Amino acid sequence: MTQAAATLLDAFDALAEDERQEVAAEILRRSLGEDPGELRESELVGAATVVFQLLDEAEEQQ
Repeated sequence: MTQAAATLLDAFDALAEDERQEVAAEILRRSLGEDPGELRESELVGAATVVFQLLDEAEEQQ
């Protein structure tokens, strides 16, 4: 992982819970591109699961 990515994650960890959720949703939206098309529910659930696992891991490290 680059230093820039690590810095971004540190800043993300410093956000309040509601801000982290908003930022995570925006990152997912941007990762999918401008027109992601129709997403299956299983894809959305899988993405959400990863995001919340990362949030849990970040909270455990604090």
